[in-house]
Amino acid sequence: MNTVLQPVTNSTFRIHPESWPGIVHLTVANLEKQIAFYQNTIGLQLHGREGKSARLGAGQADLLHLTEVSDARRYRGTTGLYHMAFLLPNRRELARVIGRFLNLKYTNYPTDHILTKSVYLDDLEGNNIEVYTESPEDGIFGVENGNIVARRADGSLSDGREPMDLDELFTHLSADDQLDAPIPIETKMGHVHLFVANLSTTRHFYHEQLGMDDMGVAQAFRMGMVSAGGYHHHIGYNTWQGEGALPPPPNHIGMSYFTFNLPSAGELDRMAKHMQQIGLAFERRAEGLFVRDPSQNGIIFTTHEL
Repeated sequence: MNTVLQPVTNSTFRIHPESWPGIVHLTVANLEKQIAFYQNTIGLQLHGREGKSARLGAGQADLLHLTEVSDARRYRGTTGLYHMAFLLPNRRELARVIGRFLNLKYTNYPTDHILTKSVYLDDLEGNNIEVYTESPEDGIFGVENGNIVARRADGSLSDGREPMDLDELFTHLSADDQLDAPIPIETKMGHVHLFVANLSTTRHFYHEQLGMDDMGVAQAFRMGMVSAGGYHHHIGYNTWQGEGALPPPPNHIGMSYFTFNLPSAGELDRMAKHMQQIGLAFERRAEGLFVRDPSQNGIIFTTHEL
């Protein structure tokens, strides 16, 4: 399946094309309930616990970190996480996940984006989640001439937000498929989608400063996308909380930061030198290079070699 698209523009400094989102770190109000939700509903495995924190994933690298804060609360109308998106290897696994949601009677929204097949739901504390698989054989979804465009393989246009054909999806299941089994080990964090305060400053930060490919800005839709290696999007961003939205207070429920994996320590050093050269402030942490975007969303550039 080819999920590599042609970027609108490439920056002078370009992030390594094999870079990919890693972990989303959430601040939560109730760690026990959130662990149970992500295990039993989403299908993640508990990788470990340390005090008021937990690490979850699909059995290999961590995908989600949860940290409980006693006075954490949800704030509305701020920048931060719109959703995090777990990428499954095929339609069969997506059918298992949606089947589990239906069995649990957990509210969810299966959606056909043509290029991808997705299901959306909120966790117990209001964090939005997308679980999806690639379906480029069905067509494309992206930005053309400043507009969001979805085009089926036969050339016909779609709004890219159609109800999913669940009858067709469930044909990928066999009688012995267990709906309550954990999500497969191949699962990874496909992308994160952020609420931001301004589209142009966000594009400048991720594209011109950090070297991600500009996959397009749809001004009328108030949304843009960037990626590494021409993927349709590793980071989506929108101003749907309002132009000039402020960041939430420190005790907010939601994303503390997300990580972006570079393929080697050498690439991490290259990123650090580049940020120094352009005067972009960052903090060296044990996990890697911590920086905030103009809307104060935190990102850590890291590598599995650390």
